[in-house]
Amino acid sequence: MLTEAEYQLAINKFGLENVAAFTQTNLYFDTAASDLKNQHCGLRVRYFQNAAEATLKIPQNVGLLEVTDKLTLIEAKNAEETGAFPKNTPAIQEQLQKNGVIVNNLQLLAILTTKRIEQTIAVGKLALDESWYAGLHDFELELEVQDSQTSEAEFLTLLKEAGIYFQPAKNKILRAISAQSISN
Repeated sequence: MLTEAEYQLAINKFGLENVAAFTQTNLYFDTAASDLKNQHCGLRVRYFQNAAEATLKIPQNVGLLEVTDKLTLIEAKNAEETGAFPKNTPAIQEQLQKNGVIVNNLQLLAILTTKRIEQTIAVGKLALDESWYAGLHDFELELEVQDSQTSEAEFLTLLKEAGIYFQPAKNKILRAISAQSISN
């Protein structure tokens, strides 16, 4: 997590002032009984200006298995308007069934919109996010790498060189759903 000042510092430090940002909106789903949360899974519909997809994230021994179905923008916007998970998601529905989750019981829990700036640097893909959800506004720095074990030290060095204090971030789905629960 970053403060707003650290976010601006990172933009300057990594030369991202002229890198075009893009916006994505995430719709997070689960059942009223928190079936996905209880299995440590996450389910979202994500849409950009010209594309949309649904993704189910399932924990593995190392990392996450991501099951993704492409959607139309109309399907994604309909999910946002109705609160119903899109029906045209065969790969996700098959996996949910294997996990004992009833698709018709899914409901929209939270919406999070992110403005993201991405740049590939020597150690991986750097992403700076500015997000809005449930009346909150936050900033985050992510680094996507191939080998998480050897790259943790590089990540901490990167932050130190940029003058940024390391503050672990809960993932976006947890932040958005927790904030939504508090605001209800």
